[in-house]
Formats: sequence, C-alpha cells, structure tokens
Amino acid sequence: MTIPVTSPVTGGAQTGFTSPTYTLVADKSIDVNSTQYAVTALGGTQTGVRASAVSDPFTIAVSKPKNPRALPSPNPITGKYGDVPFNRTSIVVRKGMNFAANNAPLIGYVRVYIDVPAGADAYDAANVRAAISLAIGELSAQSAGVGDSACTGVI
Repeated sequence: MTIPVTSPVTGGAQTGFTSPTYTLVADKSIDVNSTQYAVTALGGTQTGVRASAVSDPFTIAVSKPKNPRALPSPNPITGKYGDVPFNRTSIVVRKGMNFAANNAPLIGYVRVYIDVPAGADAYDAANVRAAISLAIGELSAQSAGVGDSACTGVI
C-alpha cells in the first residue's frame, strides 16, 4: 500500500487538546486487503483519552479495494458506458468510547471512503488527486470544528 502510516502521528487540533500525538504499532488486520495499527501511547495533552486495549480499542486501518473493478466496454452502438463501477479505498479509525458510568465502552467509528469511478484512476488521475487533496486539506483545517460538531451537533 502506498499510504505509509508512520509513528508517531501528529493529531489535528481539537478543542481541549494541546499538541496531540499517537504512537502506533502494527496490528493484525481482520482483512488481507487492509493494514491496521493500534495506538499504544499518547502524547501532548489529551486528558481522558485512552490508548488501545482489547476491550477498548483505538486503531486505524487502511484498506484497498477488495475486488478492483475495471471500466467495462462501452455500448458498441452508442459508445456510451452503462453502469460504471467504483473502486473504494477506505480509512477507518475505531475507538472505544464511554457513554455512561459503569458500562463497558462501545466502539465509535470515523470512516473515510474514497470512491473512484473505474478508469478515472488512469484517465483523469489529476482530478482524482485534486478531490482527495481538497477533502484532506479541509478536514485538516477544520479538525477542531469537525470534533466540536460531532460533540454538539452544530455545524
């Protein structure tokens, strides 16, 4: 895979956090198309945050398409393509989250899906990269705002 997850990871700005970092170790993924890492140590100020444990996971997994699809042949009469399949790359963060006192944590998820129309990866790679660049740039720039919205429901 060409998504090099290296340790430590510097986290994005979040309300109440100061210089968050996450130390990762390779973890066994449940899927052969994925690479997974577990957070074993935390840096900076992140009061109340817990590193990964069996019953309270904190992991990040990067997955490539399970069944890569190619662009099908166009209609021989019209030259148009019917249903164009998509290839999905994903990044999934799993984190145990407490929801009430005296209860075991439940796993919350942050999922990023990149769905690229088959053929666009070769024919229009610059615009595939531009879409990803904008998405990551905006998420990075708005990290604290996204975290605030997830906790307050206010956009």
